[in-house]
Amino acid sequence: MSVKSDGLKEIGLGKKSPKYVALGSRLVGIPEVLTLGVRSNFHDYTLKERQKIHDAEFILYPSLNYAQYFTTIGKKIFPSLETYLYAGQKMKQTTLFNMLSIPHPRTRVFLKREFDRIENDFAFPFIAKIPRASSRGRGVYKICDSVQLGEYLEKTKFAYIQEYLPHEKDLRVILINYQPVLAYWRWLAVGDFRTNVYQGGVMDFDNIPQDVLELAQEGARKCNFNDVGLDLLQSNGAWYVIEANMQYGREGLKKKNMVLKEVIREKLLAGTLFD
Repeated sequence: MSVKSDGLKEIGLGKKSPKYVALGSRLVGIPEVLTLGVRSNFHDYTLKERQKIHDAEFILYPSLNYAQYFTTIGKKIFPSLETYLYAGQKMKQTTLFNMLSIPHPRTRVFLKREFDRIENDFAFPFIAKIPRASSRGRGVYKICDSVQLGEYLEKTKFAYIQEYLPHEKDLRVILINYQPVLAYWRWLAVGDFRTNVYQGGVMDFDNIPQDVLELAQEGARKCNFNDVGLDLLQSNGAWYVIEANMQYGREGLKKKNMVLKEVIREKLLAGTLFD
């Protein structure tokens, strides 16, 4: 769809019928977007709603369920199918980063029958994570001895073990359509090894290195993550992509008086939400 920047008439403003169709609720309240909701069955949508979905050039926030169907039939969506498929999937992200040669800390996944190999493969201290659906620093452990390792292994059927990279801060970069819209440092919480704001980490918006933003852009494009918060850190002079967060927090945006749906709306109306 061609969206002109010299006026609002071309994008349908002022018309009663919204120009764009969304399923998920992220853009509820945006006048240019008709949000239909995510329904269990496609035929739960009315005939008129199904026609609007078919006629739309692209669908916003289709949810994981519908993202794969729209992708199969060639319908453009935002965010991408990959953004949904790898959300909360640390093991899959690690495999993808390694296959794409994206710098990532040395990481291995161990099945339960392989748990006795962990101490041979990794020296203390190391990081252990609950591999699925952990966020905000929860389910992340710094393992310093065999006792702590045993306590962690009782919590999971798969061990996700990552080398510990000493650092004082990491960098969160939020990218929409592969373009950074916000970046900020997260300093370690007092007495903790985690930088997550929910665990007491402190945000800092100053002196963001341009080359690291470019590294984040390159990584997001390689993975086809077009609505993501990437976490990166520097250790021993090298930068690493730690993980991709599709449900990234809004605290940094709030600190800068930014509203995410308005950021996305601006890109949508300017024609820059899609390549």
